[in-house]
Amino acid sequence: MIRRRQFITLLGGAVAAWPLAVQAQQSTPVIGYLYLGSPEPIANRLAAFRSGLSETGFIEGRNLAIEYRWAHNEPERLPELAADLVHRRVAVIAALGSTPAALAAKTATSTIPIVFASGGDPVQYGLVTNLNRPGGNVTGLTDIANDLLPKLLGLMLELVPQAVRFGVLVNPSNPVSASIIAEAQQAASLISRPVKVLTASSNGDIDLAFAGLAQRRIDALVIAPDTLFTNRVSQLATLATYHRVPASFWTREYPQVGGLMSYGANVTDRDRQAGIYVGRILKGEKPADLPVMRPAKLELIINLHTARTLGLTVPPSLLATADEVIE
Repeated sequence: MIRRRQFITLLGGAVAAWPLAVQAQQSTPVIGYLYLGSPEPIANRLAAFRSGLSETGFIEGRNLAIEYRWAHNEPERLPELAADLVHRRVAVIAALGSTPAALAAKTATSTIPIVFASGGDPVQYGLVTNLNRPGGNVTGLTDIANDLLPKLLGLMLELVPQAVRFGVLVNPSNPVSASIIAEAQQAASLISRPVKVLTASSNGDIDLAFAGLAQRRIDALVIAPDTLFTNRVSQLATLATYHRVPASFWTREYPQVGGLMSYGANVTDRDRQAGIYVGRILKGEKPADLPVMRPAKLELIINLHTARTLGLTVPPSLLATADEVIE
């Protein structure tokens, strides 16, 4: 049995230790993760983001906590979710995957550091004033590259030289779609082929767009970057094969699940770099001093099995320039 004096001594020690435990808990930084879609389709990107954090010494559950906010493809929820992260006084907000998420975060706070990773032009959409010297509380990574859509359409024409009409599928609710549509109109003259813009802002719209390809006489299709489409990678790859339309995409995730071809930045590595940026900010660097990173290299991925299924012969020149060929 513990004597009264011993009990008081033990209790006093516990009370003295309690503030230290609370202090240790409070010293663990908490960051916010804001995403337009859902977590399941981007498991590899989440892993890459955490990997980037760990490269700077921050490991979730050990010396870092992450508050996740998922809009599940309901963009109208983003302002509320961003405001909630601000209310919780997170140290940094990672608004990855879409321009709308980044814009919602910036509208919600002008003081909490924000790291974005998206495909839109951050200067055009007001996220930063300059790529090299962002200023303010926002920096991040962008997938923008000059003439990306014309290049992608050119690759498709090389793969499907008999194609007469091309289509570009965009989500009209995404502010980036306006610039993609403008690029599509310019690309039509460059490839000397008509380019039709198809729209889809829901799962049902995607089905309707593919069902109408034959009526519109679309011979080849380009899927624009969008979180709605990212959440339906397998569905889009399957629909393209089912309707026997050669389709190209912007990220390697599509050919990895059966899509024909992709050309663009490596978004998994992009999100890893976003994790590194968040870690650097947690260590004291300012977003204003971290330049917006652009892709150092664009990669071409070809699914040779899907090409054969569609009756396509991939030119040797295209195979030679591919960064990866999936058999």
